[in-house]
Amino acid sequence: MNKRLITYILGWVLLIEGAAMQLSTVVGLIYHEREYLYFLLCGLGAMLIGGALVIKPPKSNIMLLRDGFAATALSWLVLSLAGCLPFCLSGAIPSFIDAFFETVSGFTTTGATILKEIEGLPHCILFWRSFSHFLGGMGVVVFLLAIIPRLGGNQSINLMKAESTGPSVSKSMPKLRNYAALLYGIYCGLTALECILLLCGGMGFFDSVTTSFSTAGTGGFMVYNDSMGHFNNSHYLQTVVAVFMMLFGVNFYVYILILSRRFKLAFKNEELWIYLGIVVLATAMIAVDIYRVYGSVYESIHQSFFYVTSVGSSTGMALTDVNKWPEFSKTIILIVTCIGACAGSTGGGFKVSRMLILCKGVKKEFTLIMHPRTVHTVKMDNKKITHEVTRSVNVYFVIYCLIIIITTILVSINEFDFVTSFTAVLATLNNTGPGMNIVGSTGNYADFNVFSKLIFCFNMLAGRLELYPFLLIFVPSAWRRR
Repeated sequence: MNKRLITYILGWVLLIEGAAMQLSTVVGLIYHEREYLYFLLCGLGAMLIGGALVIKPPKSNIMLLRDGFAATALSWLVLSLAGCLPFCLSGAIPSFIDAFFETVSGFTTTGATILKEIEGLPHCILFWRSFSHFLGGMGVVVFLLAIIPRLGGNQSINLMKAESTGPSVSKSMPKLRNYAALLYGIYCGLTALECILLLCGGMGFFDSVTTSFSTAGTGGFMVYNDSMGHFNNSHYLQTVVAVFMMLFGVNFYVYILILSRRFKLAFKNEELWIYLGIVVLATAMIAVDIYRVYGSVYESIHQSFFYVTSVGSSTGMALTDVNKWPEFSKTIILIVTCIGACAGSTGGGFKVSRMLILCKGVKKEFTLIMHPRTVHTVKMDNKKITHEVTRSVNVYFVIYCLIIIITTILVSINEFDFVTSFTAVLATLNNTGPGMNIVGSTGNYADFNVFSKLIFCFNMLAGRLELYPFLLIFVPSAWRRR
């Protein structure tokens, strides 16, 4: 393993995070909050350590897949450990474990919180919570690929593979650095557009910026205790956020195709239509079910569409207490939570593409049982899915299920009801945030013990990094010299 190259990447991560903290310093100065000092000092400290690590470039720039996985997983750990210090030192979240949990939740764009009172926190603290979603949404390593020439070589595809969401990343990407820059350009452009639309709807500037950051990263941290329910007097604002949650759950490669005017190819994307179909179908089923709760067709559709796009994109924002909804609606929500968003999006979950590959694999097996001599090829977007991709998806599904089972058993030590424990595991592993009952849309994770919070941190990091990169750092053989 190229340990020097890994520490070099970690140094750049700290430099970027330290610089990003200075935005919170500026926010603190604008609102005359003394907490700005903690962001200033922690940011400078991160930049000093980062600068020391990057001052001498590594001799070897060779990066194998395991190097890329390890560098990415450790980058997210370093991000979270450094990012939680202002929370802890300022006293906003006195417990280090709680501060770490909140920061991991922010960077992994999960949106699970241990905070029971949010509105009383300083603006610079609230800004950092939301901005952590924005930093983690597209991925800090993707950002590194966009700005650091040394990391733009052919072998850096292993970094992109480690952080990109979905079954695979094509090896045929030309000019990886340009591709990463284009991704961030689209990401920032959509975020700015949402912010402008929210401002046009009468939302304040600070609220618009933080809400846009949370939506873009599909994280869900809001500056109000009742999330988007705070804006119940404006269906316009809620609809704008719902639409953008859905848009950020789309594979960004589709946007690249649209920008390059390859419309026919963009709109032939199978995953896109399955994703939109899930949103429409789930919205319709829940709207019919909750009509008896709201007694209004419009309100039922509005509430249903908002929450389906919220959990489908893994954002986790809420308008109301979903625990009061009928059981059928809550079941649909859990299914949508597990499926999640598209590959190559900022959303979490198992991913629509993986579900599609699994279903096509099942269809293939049934076909072979009925017609053993038939040659059946699994395709997606008229392209053959290789055996390696199919095998990887099958293994991923097994590991995914095992983590759910094992972590649910471990979390049950708290002796909360099964629905709370199980949905908390699902919500953290799928980076959605809210579950059901105690951890529902109006609840939080504060009452879990330290051990369970660390388990949830593991789930959030593993889920955001698509399991393999994060699990790899616990395998001793991965650290041996090649």
